[in-house]
Amino acid sequence: MPQLTRDEAQTRARLIDVHRYEVALDLTRGAERFGSRTAIHFTARTGGDTFVEVKPAELHSVTLDGRPLDPAALDDNRLPLTGLAPGAHELQLDATMHYSRTGEGMHRFSDPADGESYVYTQLFMEDVQRVFAAFDQPDLKAVFALSVKAPEDWTVLANGLTEHLGEGRWEAAPTPLISTYLVAVAAGPWHSVRTEHAGLPFGIHCRRSLAPHLDADAEEILDLTRRCFDRYHEIFEEPYPFDSYDQAFVPEFNAGAMENPGLVTFRDEFVYRSAVTDTERQTRGVVIAHEMAHMWFGDLVTLQWWDDIWLNESFAEYMGYQVLAEASLGGPGGTPPRRWGTDTWTDFAVARKGWGYDADQRPSTHPVAPTPADVPDTASALLNFDGISYAKGASALRQLVAWMGEKDFLTGINEHFARHRFGNATLADFLDSLARATDRDVHAWAARWLRTTGVDTLTPVVQEAADGSWRVSVEQTGSADGTRPHRLTIGLYDHDRAAPGRLVPREPLSWDAPDDGPHTGTGGRPALLLLNDQDLTYAKVRLDPVSWDTVLGALSGLPDPLTRAVVWNAARDMVRDGELAPTAYLDAARAHLPHETDLALVQGVLAFARTQIADHYLPLQERHGALTTLTALSRDILRRTEGPEHGREAGLRLTAVRAFIDSATTPAGIQDWLDDGSVPGGPRLDPELRWRILGRLATLGATTPDAIDAELARDPSATGREGAARCHAALPDPAAKQAAWSALFTTDGDAALSNYLFTATATGFWTPEQLDLLRPYVDRYFTEVPALAAARGPALATAAGRYAFPAPFVEDHTVRLGETCLTEGDPTPALRRKLLDQLDDLRRALRVRAAAGRA
Repeated sequence: MPQLTRDEAQTRARLIDVHRYEVALDLTRGAERFGSRTAIHFTARTGGDTFVEVKPAELHSVTLDGRPLDPAALDDNRLPLTGLAPGAHELQLDATMHYSRTGEGMHRFSDPADGESYVYTQLFMEDVQRVFAAFDQPDLKAVFALSVKAPEDWTVLANGLTEHLGEGRWEAAPTPLISTYLVAVAAGPWHSVRTEHAGLPFGIHCRRSLAPHLDADAEEILDLTRRCFDRYHEIFEEPYPFDSYDQAFVPEFNAGAMENPGLVTFRDEFVYRSAVTDTERQTRGVVIAHEMAHMWFGDLVTLQWWDDIWLNESFAEYMGYQVLAEASLGGPGGTPPRRWGTDTWTDFAVARKGWGYDADQRPSTHPVAPTPADVPDTASALLNFDGISYAKGASALRQLVAWMGEKDFLTGINEHFARHRFGNATLADFLDSLARATDRDVHAWAARWLRTTGVDTLTPVVQEAADGSWRVSVEQTGSADGTRPHRLTIGLYDHDRAAPGRLVPREPLSWDAPDDGPHTGTGGRPALLLLNDQDLTYAKVRLDPVSWDTVLGALSGLPDPLTRAVVWNAARDMVRDGELAPTAYLDAARAHLPHETDLALVQGVLAFARTQIADHYLPLQERHGALTTLTALSRDILRRTEGPEHGREAGLRLTAVRAFIDSATTPAGIQDWLDDGSVPGGPRLDPELRWRILGRLATLGATTPDAIDAELARDPSATGREGAARCHAALPDPAAKQAAWSALFTTDGDAALSNYLFTATATGFWTPEQLDLLRPYVDRYFTEVPALAAARGPALATAAGRYAFPAPFVEDHTVRLGETCLTEGDPTPALRRKLLDQLDDLRRALRVRAAAGRA
């Protein structure tokens, strides 16, 4: 399929203005196809030729200004419009479209719990063409008027308020000017909870089988939504620009959420069927705040071309964390809210920032704000939805706020909204708005921060004098693009004489690198000097030898969880860079995690130890010892949290239970939990924990297909179906592996796995416990995956590169096979990007092993 290029988009935008779409969808034609009729009202500024995009199953008729055009002229996804005269035009198309099972276009899902069906759109980048015909580029905004025919018992949601006209016919209020990729429809027998706030209808929606779980959290979700809405109206001068605010939790959604104006769609794993920690609830809150930020930055003011996607995502990522913290500071009438925001930036440091650091050190790295030449078409643009556009970009904005001040930053943002409301804007427009609000040189700042790649490393150099004075300077190294300016804090800590193992802070130092020279202090050097305390900048930091010895003995004694996060991230980066033995990280975790009170830190450290150190950075013969350390650590946390379960202690306990299950080296213990239906001392096993245990038992060869099927009969939900697929694929049996492989690589019709079942099967398939059994599939993967990616599209290509990749095989042979696939296999752009990243991760794991003498 031809990709829209930036040059083509600019040419079309010079030729036409698009005013209005009238889209009629018929969702009553069965489970495979739906009807789509589109009328597009547009004006040609001059005479000329252009094209409209559509990807139909069948294109029945086309008329331009009442004159029939030949549907056979459709060339792949492009229908040429030739000889346009200057003036107004109306283009009408009647088509039949395919439903999707990959989360692209109009996705259709049948709920195995009750047989009900649901459809929803995800039209990002190029997928509007799978639903209706469009001039599909972000800078051709228009009004959209949608009507939908649906089964009589369905409810239809859309960007604007919808009205049921009877006999299954629905009409949505016309939208303001929005981009094609932001149009949204969600239809099915939704369970809905509705309210009003600030004079607007608010609603949350899920499939019927999840109704009890949504109802249990409805007040929490709506209260958080109201708080974020009010906070945005405190900091933004432009009011919310749409007529309602619906949030639909939809099945088999590829992203975390999508910012469709007036109808935000979320993956319905955020409707929790099983117990979750407060940190996971906070993550849901961050996503709610993130998507609401897009109503202004992305929907009201939209990028002109996809090179500026960071303007959408970096801004929403930053505002999601910041506003969640601010929106949680006080409740209505002075009542205290749930403590959502107190630890948001700790969670960001642990759960998100490493995503940015890792992406920025791979060959596929790119600037936060790439140049237009770096994003010549939509295929290349799609590759930039990564840790750089989200986590690094948000980190850069946080540093920008620290550098220019929040007041001036928000003044510039409001200037930007006022100048470009319901229009499109570029990086240059954004910087001009900021420049009007400050005397800082934001253009120079942007050149160093947004147009470069790589991560700076900051290392303290400490000198001590005989008179007790000390001096600290900062060594800064960067990438080939050079280094960046940093405004940061240097934390200073001493041992607490009254409480051994605890550290007490001195007055910190403010530092502008590289401008500030050495700092001289008195009163004896601190036990710990920590660069980037409070995590205000984006850089890898190192500790001097004295400081490192201090944290090895007293890391859990640091008073602030965000400070502890900076130290843990430093240790993580040192492991990845071959400067700290993986076993030393495990030793630190064993010593300090049993005393850690912050959930995000416990979850993040355990995840890195389990999925990176045990599975990749240690050779197979040392993996058992690492898993034993993690199960012992988990037992320590379980002992500490015995007793009545509430709040944070319950979250710590649940985290430890999960880690114990995932690290178990024998079925002893976890089989007893499954048989008893409970962990001694709690919690009782809910569906998530039951499937987690069964998955580990399957990997260890300690369960049977019949036991898996029995569990599926107990939990016949969509999540249960995914759990069963994962468990069957994990069985160490040649027939089970061949069946899973055949399912993964089938591309024909109904036999092809949906996006979620594909991911579940792939994650169960590859495991380090079964290398001998899996080895023949390594070569097969690189031979067969290009055709799979080409046949099933970008979403499945990404999943195939991420989840179906033979990551347990940390070997030079795997790297060589991957390199051959890249050069000779002709992978699609989405698959190519994932392969590049996976192969770089394998090379890094090999370097880490070599540095530790464990290759």
